[in-house]
Amino acid sequence: MQLTHYNSNFKQHTFPITLICDNVSNAANIGSLFRTADAFGIEKLIFSGNPIPFGRKMAKTSRATEKYVNFEWCENSEEALKNLKNLGYQIIALEITDNSTSLTHMKLNTNQPIVLLIGDENFGISEACLKLSDHIIHIDMFGQNSSMNVVQATNIALYEITKQFRKE
Repeated sequence: MQLTHYNSNFKQHTFPITLICDNVSNAANIGSLFRTADAFGIEKLIFSGNPIPFGRKMAKTSRATEKYVNFEWCENSEEALKNLKNLGYQIIALEITDNSTSLTHMKLNTNQPIVLLIGDENFGISEACLKLSDHIIHIDMFGQNSSMNVVQATNIALYEITKQFRKE
């Protein structure tokens, strides 16, 4: 029998992970990121840049998770990263760069809270934010394209990150 929201037996858990979205602006992506944050038990979701109105597109993809996921808007990702770094968070950027590490080889310090930093749908993470990162990770890809949707990539990364926390 297929289980539903009402009869699944997943145990709720919150991981010490904050997701910072560096200028992610597509309403459907924002809605999906709320849903992702809920699914992976993320501590907090931070959006930077201009606030996106919570319209029909965002609400449709969020499935009402914006009502209970802890989130905030900030104008500047760099300031948010600096503040969290000062609080002891390790900053992990999800971006393909000339010195990024494959997600499959990532070893986390699970005794320290984490910021997963994701970037703009078209331009990725800003150079200034990349410079503040402790680690830059990428997802190995095997086709001709060198990128995927920001939400899909975030889901893959959070699955691997929370898997390391669950091994404890």
